[in-house]
Amino acid sequence: MIHAISPLDGRYQGKVQQLSVYFSEAALIRHRVEVECRWLQHLNELLKLGFTATISQKIEALAVNVTDAQVEEIKKIESKTNHDVKAVEYFIVEQMRQVGATDKEVAWVHFGCTSEDINNVSYALMIDRFLKKAWFPQATTLHSALTRIVEDTKSIPMLSRTHGQTASPSTLGKELATFLYRLDTVYNRIQRMQPRGKFSGAVGNYNAHHICYPSIDWQKSSSDFLDSLGVKQLLLTSQIENHDWLAELFSEMVNYQTIILDLCRDIWSYISIGYLTQKKVAGEVGSSTMPHKVNPIDFENAEGNLGLSNAILTHLQQKLPISRMQRDLSDSTVLRNVGVGFGYGFLASVSTVKGLSKISANKQKMLEDLDQSWEVLAEPIQMVLRTCGHADAYEKLKSFSRGVQITKKDYAVFIEGLGLPSELHERLIHLTPSTYIGVATSLVDQMFGEKNV
Repeated sequence: MIHAISPLDGRYQGKVQQLSVYFSEAALIRHRVEVECRWLQHLNELLKLGFTATISQKIEALAVNVTDAQVEEIKKIESKTNHDVKAVEYFIVEQMRQVGATDKEVAWVHFGCTSEDINNVSYALMIDRFLKKAWFPQATTLHSALTRIVEDTKSIPMLSRTHGQTASPSTLGKELATFLYRLDTVYNRIQRMQPRGKFSGAVGNYNAHHICYPSIDWQKSSSDFLDSLGVKQLLLTSQIENHDWLAELFSEMVNYQTIILDLCRDIWSYISIGYLTQKKVAGEVGSSTMPHKVNPIDFENAEGNLGLSNAILTHLQQKLPISRMQRDLSDSTVLRNVGVGFGYGFLASVSTVKGLSKISANKQKMLEDLDQSWEVLAEPIQMVLRTCGHADAYEKLKSFSRGVQITKKDYAVFIEGLGLPSELHERLIHLTPSTYIGVATSLVDQMFGEKNV
């Protein structure tokens, strides 16, 4: 670990190690073997090849489990072929020969395929399994952690800040709920996405398939095969899968992670002004020289790793849909880094959840700030005056409050001098910064109601 170039495989390995089953070199090789074997099984049924039970058992065994030793064997073959997919083909042929397969039987390995048929489906499976088994559960954990904080703080009044200046009050929970609402929206879009793929030969036309068996509907057969793997067939492609669904996925991932980044920055800011406090962890050190410090390092780590993830995923999103003519190899080169892009994002989510578990609302500090900020009530006074026909309402309140710290007494005197109708006067004279929160709490309740429908 200490000699790893990437922090994901070194410093942070313990936090993202589970992702290696989806995105390591071994994972890619295993998925390639799986796709090749599933295609063999499909051909055996379609063309009535009559594989013996022993051969069929071997093919199934390889489809579900390739050992580390066998992965190393495939890498040794690749060192000679200088072609990663061809090495998989040769490996499967040799494995079949070991259980008695004839030349006639092993000839069906990789029939009608180009390397990209195997690769694009392998990546589709890798990414789909990562999303279902790792990403969605981790995102749900993050959403649950944020939900608990929102529920606990939805009614705690807080001084808002726009442009860094005091602004109309809200509640802490409602402001954090805004992030939860945004995350849920993008999460749902990602959840509806379906992996796409092609399995149509050298340039996407089933040329070789049609020459060998012109009576077979290879387009339907390919579609059935992909459906069996949970991948939706693309009708028109060149040699490569178009990568448009991947570009869409990466774009949405960047959207989702940018929202987390925004959340982390706001929480960092709330910690810095004392609205949120952090639990002390025994043994932790905040500074090498200032013993008092409890730094918001989880949110800072998340911000840095989100930036790395978004940069990689953005490059993948912009590069992958572009290919020279029917195919060049640049897509293969960058796709090998998809796990790096997802890995940094996953790590950031873990850090964010950890950070959320340490924070709590400092209600007293928020109430103190509200009580020192009566100038924020210039807005409701202005609006009430407008309803009474005062065309100069804004200018009047600007003169009273702009750039000035207003006290509770100043506010009361100003209200008394307005000569408002008694109902409006009573409404404003009893208003305080901590009660001027609109329907913030009910908006949060409404959001939770929609989530439960």
